[in-house]
This record gives sequence, C-alpha cells and structure tokens, in this order.
Amino acid sequence: MFCQMYNCFIWLLVSSNILFGSLVNDGSLWPEKPSGQRRISIYLYGQYSVEGRPDGDYSAKRRPDWQHPAWGFFAHQQINRLAVFTLPVDMMPFFKKHINFLTDNAVNPDKRRYAVVGEAPRHFIDLDAYPDTLSTTLPRYYKEATDRYGDDTLALHGLVPWQIQLTKYQLTEAFKQRNVRRILRVAADLGHYIADANVPLHTTRNYNGQLTNQQGIHGFWESRLPELFSTEYDFLTGQAEYLYSPQKAAWRAVFNANAALDSVLHFEQQLTDELGETRKFGFEERNSITTKVYSSDFSRQYHERLHGQVERQMRASVKMVGDFWYTCWVDAGQPDLRALAKYQLTEDEQKEEAEEKKSWLKRLFSAREEN
Repeated sequence: MFCQMYNCFIWLLVSSNILFGSLVNDGSLWPEKPSGQRRISIYLYGQYSVEGRPDGDYSAKRRPDWQHPAWGFFAHQQINRLAVFTLPVDMMPFFKKHINFLTDNAVNPDKRRYAVVGEAPRHFIDLDAYPDTLSTTLPRYYKEATDRYGDDTLALHGLVPWQIQLTKYQLTEAFKQRNVRRILRVAADLGHYIADANVPLHTTRNYNGQLTNQQGIHGFWESRLPELFSTEYDFLTGQAEYLYSPQKAAWRAVFNANAALDSVLHFEQQLTDELGETRKFGFEERNSITTKVYSSDFSRQYHERLHGQVERQMRASVKMVGDFWYTCWVDAGQPDLRALAKYQLTEDEQKEEAEEKKSWLKRLFSAREEN
C-alpha cells in the first residue's frame, strides 16, 4: 500500500512539473486558436476537421500538425523526463539541471518529420515488409542491410533500429567533446527514437490500422491511452545499466514491440464489434474546440484487455533511454559532468534554437500519417 502511494506521489510530482512548465513557457497546454471570427470546429478523429461559421458555411480542413504526435507529445516528454531519474549520481546533477530541456525537446524529431529530409523514416521499421525478419537473418548493421536491400528500400520501410545506433554514436561523441548543447540535443533525440522503437504500431506497414479498417488506432494506442491512464502506472524501473551491445538492445526492443502487435489490433476490433461505432467515440472540449475522440468507456475496456501492455512499453522505454544515456557516457570515458551542469544557453544560442524550431513549422513535403 505504501509503495503504491509513493509511486502515485512521484508520478503526480513529475506530472505537475510538466504541467507547470508548459503553463510558464506557453501560457497553456494547447496551442491557441488564431484570433478572428469565431468558428465551431469538430475534429474528425484522425485526419480532417469540419469548420463552420455561425452562418452555416462549413468546409473540410486538415487537422493541424501539432495534433499528429508519435507516442503522443505527452508520453514522449514523460519518458525522457522519467529516464533522468534512472541515472547514477555522477550523471544526475547535469541531467537534473537540464531536465526541462530534455523534456521539452523530446518531441523535436516529430516536429522535423515534414520539414527535414530523411527524418520521417527514422521513427519506424516495417518488419512485415521483409521476407527474412527472423532475428538470425535480417541484417542488424546498416551497411549489411544496404548491401542486401539498398538505401531506397530501407528508407521506404523505416530505419529506427539503425537510427538508434547512429544517434548513440553521436551522443558518445558529444560527451567526449564535452559539448553541452550537443549533448542535450542528441540525448533528447535519442530518447525519442528509443521510445518509438517500443511502440508496436511503429513496426508494421499497418501502422494506423489502414489495412484492417481500424484507421486511427495509432493515435489511440500511443496518445489517448497514456493520457487517460498513465497516472496509474508504476515508473520506478530501477537504475540505468550499461549495455554491452546497444545494437542488440535496439533490435530486441523492436521485436518485442512487434510481438505485441497482434493484441493491439485484435482487441480493438473485438471491442468495436461488441460495442459498435456509437459507443466507440465521444466528444471532448480542448481549447474551445469540440474534438471527436475514442470514448472513455471504450478506452477503459480496451486498456483493460491489453493487460498492462501500454504501461510495459512505456516502462521499457524509460529504462532503455536511461541505459543508452548511461552507456554513451561510459563509452566516452565518463567525463566529469559537474562543471557542465552550470551551462546555460547564450542569448544567441536561444535565438538560434527558436529560429530552427520555427523553420520546422513549414510543411515542405508529405510523410505517412500516423493518426
């Protein structure tokens, strides 16, 4: 009983920090709707909204990109934040000092998906696109994979396990150089890719249920469920451990996530058949916008049938992020991070960060939708 109360207290403390930070930085948890003539907006779950003026003029519009997160912005930020508390005492002061940066920037790779060439494939891998996905046959190293399939095929079907290996190398180099800004940026990105590798729907061509008439299941599993039920999860995963084979750890995460895919799809379809479409969806107000979402009752029953699956994958992500951060630091020679903990972005660096993020808002090309 005491452990449950303690876990709940820790989780509420962390959640309140994220909430407070969001309110301080942005003034709200959700982007504000542009000022002007009031519109009535109903977001159809997944892709389009119907916006209408009071005079009855309705038009279909694509949902804003900020409503298309992977793992959900909420979950990605929680995973990076909680991973900090798995680190040993020699790393904790530095990462604790910059915990807000690691939390806020956990979603940067998602923001870059439509603006940076080559970013989108780094978030997934379609294991079912390959005829030889057994652990003993699918090439684990990128060079071997390109020799067999070619760069274009790999980019088409996703790169996440190889991207984790590359980002791990980049973070190790940043530690060696004691480049604080680089350490923080790459560590935040690495946490994102690791979290994506632990999502079952990031391991299949049927990533949004579009092949089984279950459109929208991607956002349902990785955004809606964590937002509703993560306060009940136990995130005390233990201290970070050194990974003697980070490459194997990345692939193990991908295959473990893929093994859970059948349950993700089966139970959603089973529950839909039992309850019907009318009980499957509901409406909620978010920032004065009426949004069509999976109903609380449908979400609860689906979550129960998964028997803790979302919690297990989030816990695995938290522990794995901590393990990789720790491994990178050890492989870099365990540099003293105490002096680096005092680092603050200069005014010019802050402006550069802001301008870079602003550039990501420009949707330059399309990438596959996950909601």
